Amino acid sequence: MTGNLGCVIVAVDGSEESMDALRWALDNLKIRVPAPASIEPPGCFTILHVQSPPSIAAGLNPGAIPFGGPNLEVPAFTAAIEAHQRKITEAILEHALKICSDKNVNVKTQVVVGDPKEKICEVVENSHADLLVMGSHAFGPIKRMFLGSVSNYCANHAACPVVIVKGKGATS
Repeated sequence: MTGNLGCVIVAVDGSEESMDALRWALDNLKIRVPAPASIEPPGCFTILHVQSPPSIAAGLNPGAIPFGGPNLEVPAFTAAIEAHQRKITEAILEHALKICSDKNVNVKTQVVVGDPKEKICEVVENSHADLLVMGSHAFGPIKRMFLGSVSNYCANHAACPVVIVKGKGATS
């Protein structure tokens, strides 16, 4: 594809489908390489990971964690969840950067916390991305109805073109 892409965001969640989307982007997209006298910045692949808020990651309501009273929170519990999420995020990004290591491309990483659908679209808009690349889980129509589809939401709401790389087991 074109060599004039300035900002390509690849959303990764640790799944093999998202890593396949990263491989596809690296193999098939050419980002901007400015001429020597140009003031135009070089293009960049941004690997984006969205963490769930600690309360959602723990399967709890977004409110305070009651323990011994209605307004008492357990900060150690929240801190433990956040530390665990940081480790997971570090492992995901390390894996993604390893995929990028043999390619001669400008890559940066970004981590945000929140609802993946909304945060991916927000980062795309704030970054003025030229393209969003993401994988598609192999959810059937029933599972997709209950869980929703991040890729479908982003395809309909992102402020740039979206490429959805289907995994080997993905269905329409």
